[in-house]
Amino acid sequence: MKKTIHTLTFLVCYTISVVLTGCQPAKSVEPPAPLLPVPSENQLAWHEMEMNAFIHFTTNTFTGKEWGYGNESPSLFNPTELDADQWISVLKEAGFKGVILTCKHHDGFCLWPSEYTEHSVKNSPYKNGNGDIVKEVSDACKKHGLKFGVYLSPWDRNHADYGKPEYITYYRNQLRELLTNYGDIFEVWFDGANGGTGWYGGANEERRIDRETYYDWENTFKIVRELQPNAVIFSDAGPDIRWIGNERGYAGETNWNTITPDTLYPGKAGIQKLLNTGSIDGSHWIPSEVDVSIRPGWFYHAEEDSLVKTPEQLFNIYLNSVGRGSVLLLNIPPDRRGLIHENDIRSLQGFRKLLHEAFSNNLAIGATVKASSYRGKSSQFSPENLIDGDKETYWAMDDDVMTGSFELEFSEPQTVSYVLLQEYIPLGQRIKSFRVEVWNNDEWETVSEATTIGYKRILQINPVKTSKIRIHITDSKACPVISNVEIYE
Repeated sequence: MKKTIHTLTFLVCYTISVVLTGCQPAKSVEPPAPLLPVPSENQLAWHEMEMNAFIHFTTNTFTGKEWGYGNESPSLFNPTELDADQWISVLKEAGFKGVILTCKHHDGFCLWPSEYTEHSVKNSPYKNGNGDIVKEVSDACKKHGLKFGVYLSPWDRNHADYGKPEYITYYRNQLRELLTNYGDIFEVWFDGANGGTGWYGGANEERRIDRETYYDWENTFKIVRELQPNAVIFSDAGPDIRWIGNERGYAGETNWNTITPDTLYPGKAGIQKLLNTGSIDGSHWIPSEVDVSIRPGWFYHAEEDSLVKTPEQLFNIYLNSVGRGSVLLLNIPPDRRGLIHENDIRSLQGFRKLLHEAFSNNLAIGATVKASSYRGKSSQFSPENLIDGDKETYWAMDDDVMTGSFELEFSEPQTVSYVLLQEYIPLGQRIKSFRVEVWNNDEWETVSEATTIGYKRILQINPVKTSKIRIHITDSKACPVISNVEIYE
C-alpha cells in the first residue's frame, strides 16, 4: 500500500512539473570518450606540480668545473655550513612542489655513502665521512612537505668499467640504493650525456658506447617501476616525461603532450625540435619538462654571482614553460658553504612576488559565463564549470562539434593582461588552435591567437580594458573539453 502511495505521489509531482515548466527532467548525458593517449595517474600528479627545483652539487662546486673529469679527490668535497633545511625552506617559499637532487653527476662522485664505490661522500671531510646528503635532502623535503626526486648520471667518468657490461650492474646497484633507502621518490631523472673522455679508474681515455643499446634502458626502467611504482621517469624521450629539447627555459608555442617514442632513446641526436613541440598524432602521452638553471652554469661558480637570472627573467621563463603546458625544473645550485647563495634567494623572492602580483586576483570569479553550445544541453557540461574552481568538472560540446566559443562578462569593465586556460587532460589533449577576443568599441577584437592548450596555457596580452572576453576554439582533434579559465589584470 505504501509503495502504491509513493508511486502515485511521484506521478502527480512529475505531471505538475511538466505542466508548470513545459519540460521533462534532464536526461543523463554521456561524457566524451577519452581521446587516446591519456595521462596516467602518476603523470597527472606530476602535471599538477607545475614547478620543481633541481639541485646540482658535487666536487664540481669546489673545482669550478661543470663536468668533472672523474679524477677529483673526495677530499675536495668540504662544505662547511651545509644546511639542507635552508635549501628546502627557500625552495618551498618560492613555490616549488618538488626537488630533484643530482645524487651522482658525470664525475661519478656520490652524495651518499654508496656500498659500491669509494668515490663518495664517505671518503670526504664532510662530517668526517659520516655524511649522507641524499638523506639530509630527503628528510628536509619530508619536513617541509615537498616531494623528493633523484638524478643518477648514466655516464661515469670515474668508474673503471664504464663502457663494459659490468658497469650496468654497478649502475643498477646504485639505482637500487637510491630507490630503497630514501623514502618515496616522485621522479627519477636520466639524461643523455653518455660517453667521451674520462679518468675511468686511471685509464685516461675516450670511451664511446652505443647509446641505443648499452644501458638496456627497458630493464633499467623496470627497476624504477618495481621499487618506486608512483615515480615518473624522465629521459630525453620518456618513458613518462620528455626533455623539452633545450636548456634555455622555453617550451614550443605549439606543445603536444604526445610523441611516438619507438625510435627515440636518451642521447639520440637531432630530436630537439620534435621534443620541443611534441607530435599531434603521437602514440604515447609523454609530456615535456623544461630544465634551466638560475645561473649560466649548472653548478655554483663564484664568478657567476652577478649573473643570476633576475625575477623578471624567471617570470618570463615561467610563462614560456608552465604557461605553455610544461613543468618547470629550475636549477638552484648551493655554493661552497653548502648554502643557497643570497643572490639566488633574492631573485627567487622577487620571482615569487611577481607571480603573486600577476595571478592572485582571478577576474573570472563572479563573471557571467555563456557558451555557443554545450554537450546535450546538460548542466553536467555547462560553461559554468569553467569558473567553479573544481578541476574535475568541465565544459564540453557534442561529439560532432569541433569549434565553438564561450564568453565571460564582468559586472563592470576590467583591465585584462593574462588569460589562463586548462583542458581536462584525463580525456586527452584536443585543441589545435584558438583565439582570444575582447569587446571593444561595440565589437569583438582579436587580441591573441594560439595553438595548443594541454594542462595549462597562459597568454599574456597587451593590457586592455573590457567588459567581455571571448575564447573561440577554431580547430580541435575532437570535441573541446575545457576545465578551467582564469582572467588576470
